[in-house]
Parts: sequence; structure tokens; C-alpha cells
Amino acid sequence: MTVTRQIRIGYSLTYELEQATPMIALVNVHYSRASDLRVADTMATVPSVPYTSYRDVFGNWCNRLVAPAGTFRLHASGVVDDAGTLDVVAAHAGQTPVEDLPSDALVYLLPSRYCESDRMIETAWHLFGSTAPGWERVQAISRWVHEFVTFGYEWARPTKSAWEVLQEGRGVCRDFAHLGIALCRALNVPARYCTGYLPDLDVPLSPEPMDFAGWFEVLLDGHWYVVDPRNLVPRSGRVLVARGRDAADVAITTTFGPNVLRDFRVDAAEVVPAVP
Repeated sequence: MTVTRQIRIGYSLTYELEQATPMIALVNVHYSRASDLRVADTMATVPSVPYTSYRDVFGNWCNRLVAPAGTFRLHASGVVDDAGTLDVVAAHAGQTPVEDLPSDALVYLLPSRYCESDRMIETAWHLFGSTAPGWERVQAISRWVHEFVTFGYEWARPTKSAWEVLQEGRGVCRDFAHLGIALCRALNVPARYCTGYLPDLDVPLSPEPMDFAGWFEVLLDGHWYVVDPRNLVPRSGRVLVARGRDAADVAITTTFGPNVLRDFRVDAAEVVPAVP
């Protein structure tokens, strides 16, 4: 059963900059969900500065601007219609041999900045080589990562890679995703990183501050499927912002100069209808 809901989304990012600094902000809802936007999440800045938008090589919407020296804020809010469907469970999806994969999927088999799949080959085959290729193997990886990695914001750092997560066994949602991606690629399953909003719908409310969520997708039998080792269970209400090889491709902001992030807030929650 599906239930159409409205999800309120938004963010506020405040920076301190020593000088005028070029910046790329990747904060808009993904084009694949554009038709679901009831209220557009148009980015605004304080102070107001002009910006231009473009699509990157992965199809993500990016905003390009020059932030002035001093305190600078990016913010937006919007409302998304959501069908309320859970992440798809594709129990019978099989793994496509590498030689039969579409050419545009091959990049998602290669090692990348945060997903050193070439260093994971021996570990991946040792842990999961006896599992059935396809959905069963991917889910075995997801369950293992979920149990192996201890979640905690105190263990977050922007430079942490999948190999380091494997050594440390600690991290945040992006670290869960990076480790899962690297293990999948080591077993010849195309995997790509995703970031977006994930409100607490039909699950207990998290006591942690809201953040942009990280998960990944795998290509099985010609279809991309959501895999979320941080949460493990199928969820509803995902609002995709961007996809790429790993978090380096989908950084919320890329700033070309020294800066300090003073304040970071993310909002994602169901709009509660007013009582008549």
C-alpha cells in the first residue's frame, strides 16, 4: 500500500570566509524528483549574490557562485510529494557479468577517492565469495557492514575512506555507504554513492540532529536498487539530491579557499495536515 505524503525539506549552511571565494553548491533535489516538487527548493544566499546553475557529468544540479568575505549563508526550503513506497526488495535480481554491463556502468566498478575497491578484493572474496551472486550477495554485504561499523558523529572526518573504515570499524552513514560500495565493486557489482534527505517516516524518531543521509545503489539485472547499510531495513521518504562515484563527487559544497563552517542545519519531515 502506498500513501501520498508531503515532505518538508531544507537546509541552512553558514560559513566564515577570509576573502571572496569561489564555491560550488550541490544542494538541489535531483532532477529525477523535480516533478514531485510542490514547493521548489530554490537556493538563496545571505548576503544575496548571483549564481549560475549547471548539470555535472553525473546529471546533478550544481550552483556556482563567488561567496563574499565575512559571514555567508546558503539556505532553502521546499516541499516534495512522496508516494510513500518503501525501498524495493529485489530478492531474485541477479548479477550481470562484467562483459555484458552497459558501458556507462563501468565507472562504478572502478576504485575511487573514498572507495578503494582494489584494496578490498581479497577481503571481499574471503567474506562473501560463497554467497550467491546478485541480491543475496549485496544484502550479505549490507548486513555485514551494518554489524561491523559502529555509528557515531564523533568518528566522522571528511577524509575517511572505505579502507580506513575497514580498519577502524567506526563512522557515519557515508562511511557505511563507502565500505559497502568498495566491497560490492571488489565483487564486480557496479555501485554508486547517493546523498539526500531521509526523514524518519514510520520509524522511531532519531535523537541525533538531522543531516543529509548517505546510501548507495547497485546495478542488478539492468536496474539500480537502493542499499542502505546504515539503516538496513527498507525505508520510505528518500529524497535524492545527488549521485556519484563517492562523496567526493557529491559534496554539498566545494569551496576554493579557506573557510570555516559555522552552522549546519538540515530539515526533513512529513508535513502534518492542519486540523480543520
